[in-house]
Amino acid sequence: MVDPLQKKPETVYVVPNSDAEGHVARRFSHKHTKRVSNGLAGQDSVRAFVRGLAFVFQRGKSEGLNVAYHFIFTGQEQMKATVVIRDKTLQVTEGHVGRADLTIVADSETWLRFLRKEASLVWALVTRKIRFRGSPKLLLAFGRCFPS
Repeated sequence: MVDPLQKKPETVYVVPNSDAEGHVARRFSHKHTKRVSNGLAGQDSVRAFVRGLAFVFQRGKSEGLNVAYHFIFTGQEQMKATVVIRDKTLQVTEGHVGRADLTIVADSETWLRFLRKEASLVWALVTRKIRFRGSPKLLLAFGRCFPS
């Protein structure tokens, strides 16, 4: 019953550089992929961004990562959140829990503009609208787990 559906040529919508894109290429090479956004960029609040992390988390890209992130959003919308990536799992908690390996302090509006690709991360860092304490490699690792 499932076999004809698996063999059917069709378009599969995937996020670029996601676990799904790799899976479709390996398992269903006859299917055409179309790249789409992960949806985080379209969020209109940092609260929605934090809630949406669980939906776009890529387990395969997080392999070997054992890290805790503290987010502090300032400005128009204020919020604190903890994101823990460990053993290919994600845990998102409002507020700060435990010790962070990387702390990101960001103006909420600038962070949303960065997600929408309306503002450069370099510009935000230079103007100190986004600051971080910890290794910049951990910020890059975070980005790999949530490709857009």
